[in-house]
Amino acid sequence: MIHDVGMLERAIDELVSALAPLRFDPPVAYVYNPLIYAGEGYRRYVRKFGRAPREILLVGMNPGPWGMAQTGVPFGEVAAVKEWMGIEAPVKKPVAVHPRKPVEGFACPKSEASGRRLWGWARDRFGDPAAFFARFFVVNYCPLMFLDAEGRNRTPDKLKKGERVPLFTACDAALRAAVLHFRPRWVIGVGVFAEARARAALSGFEASIGRITHPSPANPRANRDWVGTIEAELMIVGIEI
Repeated sequence: MIHDVGMLERAIDELVSALAPLRFDPPVAYVYNPLIYAGEGYRRYVRKFGRAPREILLVGMNPGPWGMAQTGVPFGEVAAVKEWMGIEAPVKKPVAVHPRKPVEGFACPKSEASGRRLWGWARDRFGDPAAFFARFFVVNYCPLMFLDAEGRNRTPDKLKKGERVPLFTACDAALRAAVLHFRPRWVIGVGVFAEARARAALSGFEASIGRITHPSPANPRANRDWVGTIEAELMIVGIEI
């Protein structure tokens, strides 16, 4: 049975509401929530590709400055979203924008390296987006991007404990909603953090949980045949490509 995306869209609204009252102290100076200002891009992604069931759910960590922060799509490198997925949408601005990390939406001239690798693999391996999304869907565990006063990225695991607990509670609930919707056989964390959060959030769920190497160029393992590495890692957990 093919399920519509109503559950996912409700989960988006619930996550936005749960995150709205959260506050983050220095060194966090800026918080971007693309589910709000770039939410139309994410909703178009969900409506176009998010029907259930899906065999494999890939879970990223949180938005990058030139990816989801611009398009609203996880790992949302502009060219991949616009040209390969065929998605483009109006993008507004966060409440406060760091001058070193502007939001230009689909007009952003910069390319998100992690997204270029992940979606480039999907394009090269599967060709048409429909073939990839027939088996996979990609979400981010946390939709917020955190920047310090200098514009440097701060990942969710680096937040203070008192800030992590309510954030992770909200994000865990959203991940569970995605798993209930997609009913995947596998939930695969893109990187160590995402795998750990999936294991914490999905205790008692039937899906098998695994991990692939994060595609960030800051990760040394990703710079040595990332595609070969992650396809071997998928094979180890039982996923044939």
